[in-house]
Amino acid sequence: MDHKIHQGRNVKRFREMLGIKQEALALELGDDWNQKKISLLEQKESIEPVVLEQVAQALKVPVKAIEDFDEEKAVNIICQDFRDNAVGVNFYPTFNPLEKMLDVIEENKKLYERLLQSEREKVELMQKIIDRS
Repeated sequence: MDHKIHQGRNVKRFREMLGIKQEALALELGDDWNQKKISLLEQKESIEPVVLEQVAQALKVPVKAIEDFDEEKAVNIICQDFRDNAVGVNFYPTFNPLEKMLDVIEENKKLYERLLQSEREKVELMQKIIDRS
């Protein structure tokens, strides 16, 4: 089964990945564009080459990216990489994590001691106020 790439949906995906709202894209494209027109564009399966060029330029992505991006293939590639262990987490810290944990614990102890000292000072102050009365 031949899988047709939906260019409008790809425009929407790239716009969302870049964190651009429809209104902002419309402003970038010029006066004859608005949010509604962007919404309609994103629903089109095929976009005219001239318009596609303008949109790609506004999004700062290659036209080919919008024309050829296939989410299903991208997901398959990512899944295949994980199954093959081609992509993995290589966690080799340049520090000793236990030492960092001990530093955090030590810092918490110091904060607790300062808090305790502050409370003692408050109690002493309250005692002085009571004694004066």
